[in-house]
Amino acid sequence: MASVVQYGRRRGSSRRADDANRMIQPQDLQQVAVLTKAEWRRIQDELNQTNKDKESMKEEAKQRENLHLQSKEMVKTWSNTIAGQRQKKLEAKKIREEIEEEKRKQIDKEEAEYKEQKRKEAVEKAKTQLYYQTDRVKGLHRALLLTEVLKEREAQIELKQRIQSANKDVDKKFINMVRTREDEALRKEQEKAVGKKLERRAVAEDLKNKIKEKELVREQQKIEIKKEEEATQQLLELYQWEQRMEEEREAKQKRDLLQAHLEHLTNRDLMRAADAQKQEAEEQQRKLFLSAKQKMMKLRKDREKELFNEAQERRERIMNKLTVTQQEQTTSEEERIAKAVAEQEAKQAQQQQEEHERRVTALKLIAAHRELMRQEKEQRDKIAEQNTRDALQAKKEADRIFSEKQNRKAQRIKEDGKKLQDFNAMQMADKIARHQRLKKDEYQFEVLNAELIAEEENKFQQYSQQVIGAAAKAQRNVFPLCKAAREGIGGGLGPVSGGVRPSYLVQDCTGAQMPQYVSGVTQNIKKLNEAADIQDAKRRLGFTW
Repeated sequence: MASVVQYGRRRGSSRRADDANRMIQPQDLQQVAVLTKAEWRRIQDELNQTNKDKESMKEEAKQRENLHLQSKEMVKTWSNTIAGQRQKKLEAKKIREEIEEEKRKQIDKEEAEYKEQKRKEAVEKAKTQLYYQTDRVKGLHRALLLTEVLKEREAQIELKQRIQSANKDVDKKFINMVRTREDEALRKEQEKAVGKKLERRAVAEDLKNKIKEKELVREQQKIEIKKEEEATQQLLELYQWEQRMEEEREAKQKRDLLQAHLEHLTNRDLMRAADAQKQEAEEQQRKLFLSAKQKMMKLRKDREKELFNEAQERRERIMNKLTVTQQEQTTSEEERIAKAVAEQEAKQAQQQQEEHERRVTALKLIAAHRELMRQEKEQRDKIAEQNTRDALQAKKEADRIFSEKQNRKAQRIKEDGKKLQDFNAMQMADKIARHQRLKKDEYQFEVLNAELIAEEENKFQQYSQQVIGAAAKAQRNVFPLCKAAREGIGGGLGPVSGGVRPSYLVQDCTGAQMPQYVSGVTQNIKKLNEAADIQDAKRRLGFTW
Protein backbone atom coordinates (compact mmCIF):
# COMPACT_ATOMS: atom_id res chain seq x y z
CA MET A 1 0.00 0.00 0.00
CA ALA A 2 2.98 2.35 0.71
CA SER A 3 4.52 1.77 -2.73
CA VAL A 4 1.36 2.92 -4.54
CA VAL A 5 1.40 6.58 -5.54
CA GLN A 6 -2.05 8.03 -4.90
CA TYR A 7 -1.67 11.72 -5.57
CA GLY A 8 0.62 12.23 -8.63
CA ARG A 9 2.99 10.22 -10.91
CA ARG A 10 6.53 8.80 -10.80
CA ARG A 11 9.48 10.89 -11.59
CA GLY A 12 10.68 10.41 -15.12
CA SER A 13 7.38 9.09 -16.48
CA SER A 14 5.25 11.09 -18.81
CA ARG A 15 1.61 12.00 -18.27
CA ARG A 16 0.62 10.48 -21.58
CA ALA A 17 2.25 7.16 -20.64
CA ASP A 18 0.50 7.19 -17.29
CA ASP A 19 -2.79 7.85 -18.98
CA ALA A 20 -2.17 5.01 -21.38
CA ASN A 21 -1.29 2.67 -18.53
CA ARG A 22 -4.33 3.79 -16.61
CA MET A 23 -6.53 3.14 -19.60
CA ILE A 24 -4.95 -0.25 -20.25
CA GLN A 25 -4.72 -1.50 -16.67
CA PRO A 26 -8.00 -2.26 -14.86
CA GLN A 27 -8.88 -0.47 -11.65
CA ASP A 28 -7.62 -2.08 -8.47
CA LEU A 29 -10.55 -2.27 -6.13
CA GLN A 30 -8.28 -2.88 -3.12
CA GLN A 31 -6.68 0.62 -3.35
CA VAL A 32 -8.90 2.58 -0.85
CA ALA A 33 -7.93 5.98 0.61
CA VAL A 34 -8.52 6.22 4.42
CA LEU A 35 -9.08 9.76 5.81
CA THR A 36 -8.81 10.93 9.40
CA LYS A 37 -11.77 12.44 11.27
CA ALA A 38 -10.26 15.94 11.23
CA GLU A 39 -9.55 15.69 7.51
CA TRP A 40 -13.10 14.48 6.88
CA ARG A 41 -14.53 17.40 8.88
CA ARG A 42 -12.31 19.81 7.04
CA ILE A 43 -13.56 18.46 3.69
CA GLN A 44 -17.16 18.63 4.89
CA ASP A 45 -16.69 22.19 6.12
CA GLU A 46 -15.17 23.22 2.84
CA LEU A 47 -18.04 21.58 0.95
CA ASN A 48 -20.78 23.05 3.18
CA GLN A 49 -18.97 26.38 3.55
CA THR A 50 -19.62 26.59 7.29
CA ASN A 51 -18.06 29.01 9.74
CA LYS A 52 -16.41 27.27 12.70
CA ASP A 53 -16.20 30.43 14.76
CA LYS A 54 -19.92 31.10 14.43
CA GLU A 55 -20.72 27.50 15.32
CA SER A 56 -18.46 27.64 18.34
CA MET A 57 -20.07 30.95 19.45
CA LYS A 58 -23.52 29.41 19.16
CA GLU A 59 -22.41 26.37 21.10
CA GLU A 60 -20.93 28.56 23.86
CA ALA A 61 -24.10 30.68 24.02
CA LYS A 62 -26.18 27.53 24.30
CA GLN A 63 -23.96 26.21 27.09
CA ARG A 64 -24.22 29.53 28.95
CA GLU A 65 -28.04 29.44 28.59
CA ASN A 66 -28.14 25.91 29.96
CA LEU A 67 -25.93 26.91 32.89
CA HIS A 68 -28.16 29.93 33.57
CA LEU A 69 -31.25 27.72 33.58
CA GLN A 70 -29.54 25.24 35.93
CA SER A 71 -28.63 28.12 38.23
CA LYS A 72 -32.19 29.38 38.25
CA GLU A 73 -33.52 25.89 39.02
CA MET A 74 -30.99 25.52 41.80
CA VAL A 75 -31.80 28.93 43.27
CA LYS A 76 -35.49 28.08 43.34
CA THR A 77 -34.91 25.44 46.01
CA TRP A 78 -32.87 27.74 48.29
CA SER A 79 -34.73 28.94 51.37
CA ASN A 80 -32.37 31.70 52.56
CA THR A 81 -33.04 34.00 49.61
CA ILE A 82 -35.71 36.75 49.37
CA ALA A 83 -37.57 34.90 46.62
CA GLY A 84 -37.44 31.68 48.67
CA GLN A 85 -38.80 33.43 51.78
CA ARG A 86 -41.53 35.02 49.70
CA GLN A 87 -42.40 31.64 48.21
CA LYS A 88 -42.53 30.09 51.69
CA LYS A 89 -44.86 32.82 52.89
CA LEU A 90 -47.12 32.36 49.85
CA GLU A 91 -47.25 28.61 50.39
CA ALA A 92 -48.03 29.05 54.10
CA LYS A 93 -50.76 31.57 53.25
CA LYS A 94 -52.20 29.19 50.68
CA ILE A 95 -52.23 26.34 53.22
CA ARG A 96 -53.95 28.59 55.81
CA GLU A 97 -56.56 29.64 53.26
CA GLU A 98 -57.20 26.01 52.30
CA ILE A 99 -57.64 25.06 55.98
CA GLU A 100 -60.02 28.01 56.54
CA GLU A 101 -61.92 27.11 53.38
CA GLU A 102 -62.32 23.53 54.60
CA LYS A 103 -63.57 24.81 57.97
CA ARG A 104 -66.05 27.13 56.23
CA LYS A 105 -67.23 24.28 54.01
CA GLN A 106 -67.72 22.06 57.05
CA ILE A 107 -69.65 24.83 58.84
CA ASP A 108 -71.77 25.46 55.73
CA LYS A 109 -72.46 21.76 55.41
CA GLU A 110 -73.51 21.48 59.07
CA GLU A 111 -75.66 24.59 58.72
CA ALA A 112 -77.27 23.24 55.56
CA GLU A 113 -77.98 19.93 57.31
CA TYR A 114 -79.47 21.77 60.29
CA LYS A 115 -81.62 23.94 57.97
CA GLU A 116 -82.67 20.87 56.02
CA GLN A 117 -83.68 19.12 59.24
CA LYS A 118 -85.63 22.21 60.38
CA ARG A 119 -87.25 22.44 56.96
CA LYS A 120 -88.26 18.78 57.08
CA GLU A 121 -89.68 19.26 60.57
CA ALA A 122 -91.62 22.34 59.39
CA VAL A 123 -92.90 20.45 56.34
CA GLU A 124 -93.95 17.51 58.48
CA LYS A 125 -95.66 19.85 60.91
CA ALA A 126 -97.42 21.67 58.05
CA LYS A 127 -98.48 18.34 56.53
CA THR A 128 -99.82 17.21 59.89
CA GLN A 129 -101.72 20.45 60.37
CA LEU A 130 -103.09 20.29 56.83
CA TYR A 131 -104.04 16.66 57.40
CA TYR A 132 -105.86 17.67 60.58
CA GLN A 133 -107.69 20.34 58.57
CA THR A 134 -109.20 17.80 56.12
CA ASP A 135 -112.92 17.10 56.29
CA ARG A 136 -112.65 13.45 57.28
CA VAL A 137 -110.12 14.09 60.07
CA LYS A 138 -112.20 17.02 61.30
CA GLY A 139 -115.25 14.75 61.22
CA LEU A 140 -113.31 12.13 63.17
CA HIS A 141 -112.25 14.77 65.68
CA ARG A 142 -115.87 15.93 65.95
CA ALA A 143 -116.88 12.31 66.56
CA LEU A 144 -114.12 12.07 69.19
CA LEU A 145 -115.44 15.25 70.80
CA LEU A 146 -118.93 13.77 70.60
CA THR A 147 -117.70 10.65 72.42
CA GLU A 148 -116.18 12.87 75.09
CA VAL A 149 -119.44 14.80 75.31
CA LEU A 150 -121.42 11.60 75.53
CA LYS A 151 -119.06 10.33 78.21
CA GLU A 152 -119.42 13.61 80.06
CA ARG A 153 -123.16 13.46 79.64
CA GLU A 154 -123.28 9.91 81.00
CA ALA A 155 -121.12 11.02 83.90
CA GLN A 156 -123.44 13.98 84.47
CA ILE A 157 -126.50 11.69 84.31
CA GLU A 158 -124.86 9.27 86.70
CA LEU A 159 -123.92 12.15 88.97
CA LYS A 160 -127.44 13.47 88.75
CA GLN A 161 -128.88 10.12 89.66
CA ARG A 162 -126.45 9.82 92.54
CA ILE A 163 -127.31 13.28 93.71
CA GLN A 164 -131.02 12.56 93.39
CA SER A 165 -130.68 9.28 95.24
CA ALA A 166 -128.38 10.70 97.92
CA ASN A 167 -129.90 14.12 98.35
CA LYS A 168 -133.58 14.14 97.50
CA ASP A 169 -134.20 17.12 99.64
CA VAL A 170 -131.61 19.43 98.10
CA ASP A 171 -132.61 23.04 97.70
CA LYS A 172 -134.47 24.06 94.62
CA LYS A 173 -131.73 26.53 93.85
CA PHE A 174 -129.21 23.79 93.35
CA ILE A 175 -131.72 21.83 91.22
CA ASN A 176 -132.42 24.89 89.14
CA MET A 177 -128.69 25.42 88.70
CA VAL A 178 -128.27 21.85 87.48
CA ARG A 179 -131.25 22.24 85.23
CA THR A 180 -129.79 25.44 83.87
CA ARG A 181 -126.55 23.64 83.12
CA GLU A 182 -128.45 20.90 81.39
CA ASP A 183 -130.40 23.44 79.36
CA GLU A 184 -127.15 25.13 78.50
CA ALA A 185 -125.65 21.81 77.42
CA LEU A 186 -128.79 21.04 75.39
CA ARG A 187 -128.63 24.45 73.78
CA LYS A 188 -125.01 23.88 72.93
CA GLU A 189 -125.92 20.53 71.44
CA GLN A 190 -128.60 22.18 69.33
CA GLU A 191 -126.17 24.85 68.24
CA LYS A 192 -123.67 22.14 67.31
CA ALA A 193 -126.40 20.35 65.33
CA VAL A 194 -127.26 23.59 63.53
CA GLY A 195 -123.56 24.16 62.85
CA LYS A 196 -123.23 20.66 61.46
CA LYS A 197 -126.24 21.27 59.25
CA LEU A 198 -124.70 24.51 58.01
CA GLU A 199 -121.43 22.69 57.36
CA ARG A 200 -123.28 20.02 55.40
CA ARG A 201 -124.97 22.77 53.38
CA ALA A 202 -121.58 24.38 52.76
CA VAL A 203 -120.21 21.03 51.61
CA ALA A 204 -123.23 20.60 49.34
CA GLU A 205 -122.73 24.09 47.93
CA ASP A 206 -119.06 23.27 47.39
CA LEU A 207 -120.02 20.11 45.51
CA LYS A 208 -122.52 22.09 43.44
CA ASN A 209 -119.84 24.64 42.63
CA LYS A 210 -117.44 21.86 41.63
CA ILE A 211 -120.12 20.34 39.39
CA LYS A 212 -120.75 23.76 37.85
CA GLU A 213 -117.00 24.22 37.32
CA LYS A 214 -116.83 20.85 35.57
CA GLU A 215 -119.80 21.85 33.42
CA LEU A 216 -118.08 25.15 32.62
CA VAL A 217 -114.92 23.24 31.67
CA ARG A 218 -116.98 20.99 29.41
CA GLU A 219 -118.67 24.05 27.87
CA GLN A 220 -115.26 25.66 27.30
CA GLN A 221 -114.03 22.47 25.66
CA LYS A 222 -117.12 22.47 23.45
CA ILE A 223 -116.52 26.15 22.61
CA GLU A 224 -112.87 25.40 21.77
CA ILE A 225 -113.93 22.48 19.56
CA LYS A 226 -116.49 24.76 17.90
CA LYS A 227 -113.81 27.43 17.39
CA GLU A 228 -111.52 24.86 15.82
CA GLU A 229 -114.35 23.79 13.51
CA GLU A 230 -115.05 27.44 12.64
CA ALA A 231 -111.35 28.03 11.98
CA THR A 232 -111.29 24.96 9.73
CA GLN A 233 -114.43 26.20 7.97
CA GLN A 234 -112.85 29.63 7.51
CA LEU A 235 -109.73 28.03 6.05
CA LEU A 236 -111.94 25.98 3.71
CA GLU A 237 -113.89 29.09 2.69
CA LEU A 238 -110.64 30.97 2.15
CA TYR A 239 -109.37 28.13 -0.03
CA GLN A 240 -112.66 28.09 -1.98
CA TRP A 241 -112.48 31.89 -2.35
CA GLU A 242 -108.91 31.61 -3.68
CA GLN A 243 -110.10 28.89 -6.06
CA ARG A 244 -112.93 31.17 -7.27
CA MET A 245 -110.52 34.08 -7.69
CA GLU A 246 -108.15 31.82 -9.63
CA GLU A 247 -111.05 30.64 -11.85
CA GLU A 248 -112.20 34.24 -12.39
CA ARG A 249 -108.64 35.28 -13.25
CA GLU A 250 -108.36 32.41 -15.73
CA ALA A 251 -111.78 33.27 -17.18
CA LYS A 252 -110.67 36.90 -17.51
CA GLN A 253 -107.44 35.77 -19.14
CA LYS A 254 -109.45 33.62 -21.56
CA ARG A 255 -111.75 36.56 -22.31
CA ASP A 256 -108.74 38.80 -22.90
CA LEU A 257 -107.21 36.20 -25.23
CA LEU A 258 -110.55 35.81 -27.04
CA GLN A 259 -110.90 39.60 -27.28
CA ALA A 260 -107.35 39.88 -28.63
CA HIS A 261 -108.09 37.09 -31.11
CA LEU A 262 -111.33 38.80 -32.20
CA GLU A 263 -109.48 42.10 -32.53
CA HIS A 264 -106.85 40.33 -34.59
CA LEU A 265 -109.56 38.83 -36.80
CA THR A 266 -111.26 42.25 -37.07
CA ASN A 267 -107.97 43.91 -38.02
CA ARG A 268 -107.33 41.16 -40.52
CA ASP A 269 -110.83 41.66 -42.03
CA LEU A 270 -110.27 45.41 -42.07
CA MET A 271 -106.92 44.91 -43.81
CA ARG A 272 -108.53 42.59 -46.30
CA ALA A 273 -111.35 45.07 -46.85
CA ALA A 274 -108.79 47.85 -47.28
CA ASP A 275 -106.83 45.69 -49.73
CA ALA A 276 -110.04 44.86 -51.61
CA GLN A 277 -111.02 48.52 -51.62
CA LYS A 278 -107.56 49.43 -52.83
CA GLN A 279 -107.70 46.76 -55.54
CA GLU A 280 -111.15 47.97 -56.47
CA ALA A 281 -109.83 51.54 -56.67
CA GLU A 282 -106.92 50.32 -58.77
CA GLU A 283 -109.33 48.37 -60.96
CA GLN A 284 -111.51 51.47 -61.25
CA GLN A 285 -108.45 53.54 -62.11
CA ARG A 286 -107.39 50.93 -64.62
CA LYS A 287 -110.88 50.96 -66.15
CA LEU A 288 -110.79 54.77 -66.24
CA PHE A 289 -107.37 54.56 -67.82
CA LEU A 290 -108.66 52.04 -70.40
CA SER A 291 -111.74 54.17 -71.07
CA ALA A 292 -109.55 57.24 -71.42
CA LYS A 293 -107.25 55.28 -73.63
CA GLN A 294 -110.20 54.12 -75.74
CA LYS A 295 -111.44 57.66 -75.94
CA MET A 296 -107.98 58.81 -77.01
CA MET A 297 -107.88 56.04 -79.63
CA LYS A 298 -111.30 57.04 -80.81
CA LEU A 299 -110.32 60.70 -80.91
CA ARG A 300 -107.11 59.72 -82.66
CA LYS A 301 -109.07 57.69 -85.25
CA ASP A 302 -111.53 60.55 -85.69
CA ARG A 303 -108.61 62.92 -86.07
CA GLU A 304 -106.99 60.59 -88.59
CA LYS A 305 -110.28 60.30 -90.39
CA GLU A 306 -110.68 64.08 -90.40
CA LEU A 307 -107.12 64.45 -91.62
CA PHE A 308 -107.75 61.82 -94.24
CA ASN A 309 -110.98 63.60 -95.27
CA GLU A 310 -109.20 66.91 -95.35
CA ALA A 311 -106.39 65.36 -97.40
CA GLN A 312 -109.01 63.77 -99.67
CA GLU A 313 -110.81 67.07 -100.04
CA ARG A 314 -107.55 68.84 -100.55
CA ARG A 315 -106.62 66.19 -103.10
CA GLU A 316 -109.96 66.62 -104.79
CA ARG A 317 -109.53 70.38 -104.79
CA ILE A 318 -106.09 69.91 -106.13
CA MET A 319 -107.42 67.49 -108.75
CA ASN A 320 -110.14 69.95 -109.59
CA LYS A 321 -107.60 72.68 -109.81
CA LEU A 322 -105.44 70.42 -111.84
CA THR A 323 -108.29 69.52 -114.13
CA VAL A 324 -109.17 73.20 -114.48
CA THR A 325 -105.62 74.27 -115.03
CA GLN A 326 -104.57 71.08 -116.82
CA GLN A 327 -104.64 72.60 -120.08
CA GLU A 328 -102.91 75.76 -118.93
CA GLN A 329 -100.08 74.27 -116.93
CA THR A 330 -97.12 72.53 -118.24
CA THR A 331 -95.18 69.44 -117.31
CA SER A 332 -93.37 71.35 -114.57
CA GLU A 333 -96.71 72.00 -113.01
CA GLU A 334 -97.42 68.31 -112.94
CA GLU A 335 -94.10 67.74 -111.24
CA ARG A 336 -94.90 70.38 -108.63
CA ILE A 337 -98.23 68.73 -108.02
CA ALA A 338 -96.56 65.37 -107.70
CA LYS A 339 -94.00 66.87 -105.35
CA ALA A 340 -96.78 68.39 -103.24
CA VAL A 341 -98.58 65.06 -103.21
CA ALA A 342 -95.33 63.30 -102.19
CA GLU A 343 -94.70 65.86 -99.46
CA GLN A 344 -98.26 65.41 -98.30
CA GLU A 345 -97.84 61.64 -98.27
CA ALA A 346 -94.48 61.92 -96.48
CA LYS A 347 -96.03 64.24 -93.95
CA GLN A 348 -98.90 61.83 -93.48
CA ALA A 349 -96.45 58.90 -93.18
CA GLN A 350 -94.42 60.90 -90.63
CA GLN A 351 -97.61 61.63 -88.70
CA GLN A 352 -98.50 57.95 -88.78
CA GLN A 353 -94.97 57.06 -87.64
CA GLU A 354 -95.21 59.54 -84.76
CA GLU A 355 -98.64 58.21 -83.88
CA HIS A 356 -97.26 54.67 -83.95
CA GLU A 357 -94.36 55.73 -81.73
CA ARG A 358 -96.76 57.44 -79.30
CA ARG A 359 -98.91 54.29 -79.26
CA VAL A 360 -95.85 52.11 -78.58
CA THR A 361 -94.71 54.49 -75.82
CA ALA A 362 -98.20 54.44 -74.27
CA LEU A 363 -98.27 50.63 -74.45
CA LYS A 364 -94.86 50.49 -72.80
CA LEU A 365 -96.04 52.85 -70.09
CA ILE A 366 -99.15 50.73 -69.61
CA ALA A 367 -97.07 47.55 -69.44
CA ALA A 368 -94.62 49.17 -66.98
CA HIS A 369 -97.56 50.38 -64.88
CA ARG A 370 -99.09 46.93 -64.96
CA GLU A 371 -95.75 45.36 -63.97
CA LEU A 372 -95.35 47.87 -61.17
CA MET A 373 -98.90 47.20 -59.96
CA ARG A 374 -98.29 43.45 -60.22
CA GLN A 375 -95.05 43.76 -58.18
CA GLU A 376 -96.80 45.92 -55.61
CA LYS A 377 -99.61 43.39 -55.41
CA GLU A 378 -97.10 40.55 -55.03
CA GLN A 379 -95.30 42.55 -52.34
CA ARG A 380 -98.59 43.21 -50.56
CA ASP A 381 -99.50 39.52 -50.88
CA LYS A 382 -96.12 38.54 -49.47
CA ILE A 383 -96.53 41.00 -46.58
CA ALA A 384 -100.07 39.75 -45.92
CA GLU A 385 -98.85 36.14 -46.08
CA GLN A 386 -95.97 36.99 -43.73
CA ASN A 387 -98.39 38.74 -41.40
CA THR A 388 -100.68 35.72 -41.55
CA ARG A 389 -97.76 33.40 -40.79
CA ASP A 390 -96.65 35.69 -37.94
CA ALA A 391 -100.19 35.79 -36.56
CA LEU A 392 -100.43 32.00 -36.85
CA GLN A 393 -97.05 31.63 -35.14
CA ALA A 394 -98.13 34.08 -32.43
CA LYS A 395 -101.38 32.19 -32.01
CA LYS A 396 -99.46 28.91 -31.76
CA GLU A 397 -97.09 30.48 -29.23
CA ALA A 398 -100.07 31.85 -27.28
CA ASP A 399 -101.68 28.41 -27.37
CA ARG A 400 -98.43 26.84 -26.19
CA ILE A 401 -98.07 29.39 -23.36
CA PHE A 402 -101.72 28.88 -22.45
CA SER A 403 -101.30 25.10 -22.41
CA GLU A 404 -98.13 25.45 -20.29
CA LYS A 405 -100.01 27.74 -17.91
CA GLN A 406 -102.87 25.26 -17.76
CA ASN A 407 -100.41 22.45 -17.06
CA ARG A 408 -98.67 24.50 -14.36
CA LYS A 409 -102.04 25.44 -12.94
CA ALA A 410 -103.13 21.79 -12.89
CA GLN A 411 -99.82 20.84 -11.28
CA ARG A 412 -100.19 23.65 -8.75
CA ILE A 413 -103.79 22.62 -8.02
CA LYS A 414 -102.60 19.05 -7.61
CA GLU A 415 -99.79 20.15 -5.30
CA ASP A 416 -102.18 22.40 -3.34
CA GLY A 417 -104.61 19.50 -3.03
CA LYS A 418 -101.80 17.25 -1.88
CA LYS A 419 -100.62 19.90 0.60
CA LEU A 420 -104.18 20.38 1.83
CA GLN A 421 -104.58 16.61 2.16
CA ASP A 422 -101.26 16.38 4.01
CA PHE A 423 -102.30 19.31 6.19
CA ASN A 424 -105.65 17.69 6.95
CA ALA A 425 -103.94 14.38 7.65
CA MET A 426 -101.43 16.12 9.90
CA GLN A 427 -104.25 18.01 11.65
CA MET A 428 -106.17 14.75 12.07
CA ALA A 429 -103.05 12.99 13.36
CA ASP A 430 -102.38 15.88 15.75
CA LYS A 431 -105.98 15.79 16.90
CA ILE A 432 -105.86 12.02 17.42
CA ALA A 433 -102.51 12.31 19.19
CA ARG A 434 -103.84 15.15 21.34
CA HIS A 435 -106.97 13.11 22.12
CA GLN A 436 -104.82 10.11 22.98
CA ARG A 437 -102.58 12.27 25.15
CA LEU A 438 -105.63 13.68 26.89
CA LYS A 439 -106.98 10.17 27.44
CA LYS A 440 -103.57 9.02 28.65
CA ASP A 441 -103.23 12.04 30.95
CA GLU A 442 -106.77 11.50 32.20
CA TYR A 443 -106.02 7.82 32.79
CA GLN A 444 -102.77 8.68 34.56
CA PHE A 445 -104.62 11.30 36.58
CA GLU A 446 -107.28 8.78 37.52
CA VAL A 447 -104.62 6.19 38.45
CA LEU A 448 -102.69 8.78 40.48
CA ASN A 449 -105.92 10.01 42.04
CA ALA A 450 -106.88 6.42 42.93
CA GLU A 451 -103.43 5.86 44.43
CA LEU A 452 -103.68 9.08 46.40
CA ILE A 453 -107.20 8.17 47.54
CA ALA A 454 -106.03 4.69 48.56
CA GLU A 455 -103.00 6.15 50.37
CA GLU A 456 -105.15 8.76 52.08
CA GLU A 457 -107.74 6.12 52.99
CA ASN A 458 -105.05 3.83 54.44
CA LYS A 459 -103.51 6.68 56.40
CA PHE A 460 -106.91 7.79 57.67
CA GLN A 461 -107.87 4.26 58.64
CA GLN A 462 -104.62 3.83 60.56
CA TYR A 463 -105.12 7.12 62.35
CA SER A 464 -108.81 6.39 63.02
CA GLN A 465 -107.98 2.92 64.35
CA GLN A 466 -105.46 4.49 66.71
CA VAL A 467 -108.07 7.01 67.88
CA ILE A 468 -110.76 4.32 68.24
CA GLY A 469 -108.35 2.07 70.15
CA ALA A 470 -107.44 4.94 72.50
CA ALA A 471 -111.16 5.77 72.97
CA ALA A 472 -112.00 2.12 73.62
CA LYS A 473 -109.23 1.89 76.23
CA ALA A 474 -110.66 5.02 77.86
CA GLN A 475 -114.12 3.34 77.88
CA ARG A 476 -115.71 5.87 75.53
CA ASN A 477 -118.63 5.28 73.16
CA VAL A 478 -116.86 4.41 69.89
CA PHE A 479 -120.00 4.31 67.75
CA PRO A 480 -119.61 7.93 66.47
CA LEU A 481 -115.93 7.23 65.79
CA CYS A 482 -116.73 4.06 63.85
CA LYS A 483 -119.36 5.95 61.88
CA ALA A 484 -116.92 8.77 61.12
CA ALA A 485 -114.14 6.28 60.25
CA ARG A 486 -116.15 4.31 57.75
CA GLU A 487 -114.64 3.70 54.28
CA GLY A 488 -114.94 6.28 51.49
CA ILE A 489 -113.98 9.94 51.02
CA GLY A 490 -116.88 12.37 51.44
CA GLY A 491 -119.53 12.91 54.02
CA GLY A 492 -122.38 11.43 52.02
CA LEU A 493 -124.70 8.61 52.85
CA GLY A 494 -124.50 6.84 49.49
CA PRO A 495 -122.53 3.72 48.61
CA VAL A 496 -118.76 3.85 48.02
CA SER A 497 -117.91 4.35 44.32
CA GLY A 498 -114.26 4.61 43.32
CA GLY A 499 -113.14 5.32 46.87
CA VAL A 500 -115.65 8.19 47.21
CA ARG A 501 -118.88 8.17 49.24
CA PRO A 502 -121.13 10.69 47.45
CA SER A 503 -124.03 12.63 48.85
CA TYR A 504 -127.50 12.44 47.29
CA LEU A 505 -129.56 15.54 47.79
CA VAL A 506 -133.29 16.01 47.38
CA GLN A 507 -134.49 18.01 44.38
CA ASP A 508 -136.13 20.92 46.16
CA CYS A 509 -135.23 24.26 47.67
CA THR A 510 -133.98 22.72 50.93
CA GLY A 511 -131.17 20.64 49.37
CA ALA A 512 -131.26 18.20 52.26
CA GLN A 513 -129.32 14.99 52.00
CA MET A 514 -131.34 11.90 51.21
CA PRO A 515 -131.38 9.08 53.77
CA GLN A 516 -129.28 6.01 53.37
CA TYR A 517 -131.96 3.41 53.87
CA VAL A 518 -134.38 2.20 51.19
CA SER A 519 -137.99 1.57 52.20
CA GLY A 520 -141.20 0.61 50.48
CA VAL A 521 -142.31 4.25 50.38
CA THR A 522 -139.28 5.28 48.36
CA GLN A 523 -139.84 2.41 45.97
CA ASN A 524 -143.47 3.44 45.51
CA ILE A 525 -142.44 7.05 44.85
CA LYS A 526 -139.87 5.81 42.37
CA LYS A 527 -142.52 3.77 40.56
CA LEU A 528 -144.85 6.78 40.46
CA ASN A 529 -142.18 9.15 39.07
CA GLU A 530 -140.42 6.68 36.76
CA ALA A 531 -141.76 6.60 33.19
CA ALA A 532 -142.34 3.26 31.58
CA ASP A 533 -141.84 4.72 28.11
CA ILE A 534 -138.33 6.04 27.39
CA GLN A 535 -139.69 8.57 24.87
CA ASP A 536 -142.06 9.93 27.52
CA ALA A 537 -139.11 10.21 29.89
CA LYS A 538 -137.12 12.11 27.25
CA ARG A 539 -140.02 14.48 26.64
CA ARG A 540 -140.45 14.97 30.39
CA LEU A 541 -136.76 15.80 30.77
CA GLY A 542 -136.94 18.28 27.88
CA PHE A 543 -135.19 16.35 25.06
CA THR A 544 -136.53 16.99 21.55
CA TRP A 545 -134.92 14.02 19.82
